[in-house]
Amino acid sequence: MTVLSKDSVQFLSVGAESAGQRLDNYLIRELKGVPKSHIQRIIRSGEVRLNKKRCKGTDRIAVNDEIRLPPIRVADRMACPDYLAIPANEFEIIYEDDVLLVINKPSGVAVHGGSGVSFGVIEQLRRARPEARYLELVHRLDKDTSGLLMIAKKRSALVKLHESIRQNHPHKVYQALAVGFWPEKVQHVKLPLIKYTGAQGEKMVRVTGNNQEGQRALTLFRVLQRFAGQQLYTTGIKSLTLMEATLKTGRTHQIRVHMQSQQCPIAGDERYGDYQINKRLQKAGLKRMFLHASELTLPHPVSGDILHLIAPLPDELQQFLLSLPSDPD
Repeated sequence: MTVLSKDSVQFLSVGAESAGQRLDNYLIRELKGVPKSHIQRIIRSGEVRLNKKRCKGTDRIAVNDEIRLPPIRVADRMACPDYLAIPANEFEIIYEDDVLLVINKPSGVAVHGGSGVSFGVIEQLRRARPEARYLELVHRLDKDTSGLLMIAKKRSALVKLHESIRQNHPHKVYQALAVGFWPEKVQHVKLPLIKYTGAQGEKMVRVTGNNQEGQRALTLFRVLQRFAGQQLYTTGIKSLTLMEATLKTGRTHQIRVHMQSQQCPIAGDERYGDYQINKRLQKAGLKRMFLHASELTLPHPVSGDILHLIAPLPDELQQFLLSLPSDPD
């Protein structure tokens, strides 16, 4: 973090870890406590110079580039009420080294602030690690999904991991509980998805029959265990199926919508599931959506060594499964 002066011009020299980044994003990260709108304004006004020239926020910076900053007055970030409201939280660490952190995200916690959420995982981690110069989300998990979440500790690692994701190298496996009897013959769902806005203004996704209109999406499915019997039937639910879902593409809400498309929505899914069945599941002991990012296999962004990471099912999901009657068939 850069220590700012309200009285004099300052100069920043770009390090190798920031090469290739947009100028505005670099300054937002460096100038903690300075509003993003103010940073954009001083760039547009020409008060920020890149190698002694006027510049735009979208300009890419390189190693040893010189950035001129005007005098900037900044509030004490440590005393900011919004900052103080963020709890410091480390979460359960599955893997960590100098460039990569992988945590086991709990359900009910957003990965970042925004859309009515004042803070998420990344803000809590930054609060817990004030000395860390760089912490950025590599990908996202839905708020109600638990499991493996990657955070880059260096920009070079973030770039490499994003390249790996574009090439579909990370092998991401989830466990999900389907409402209903999942057919054994359905081992993959390849249906394009399109985003839209719901009645309450929420972000939604649906299957589209027009391949030109939606994004290509492919999920592989495997049945792990079935649950059925009188004990379950008395709750108004005929059967449940524990599924393994492997992402071959990484679209928003992909597993949730692909399972819904097979008339087997995820148990506890408030957005794409069955409201009445979810109420019955709550009474039976399931208090959250049953979707967990359980396995991640990928090449390390620096060494290239293959990492195989596992996050076991959370206790509350494991206990719920133990309470269910297995299907004798």
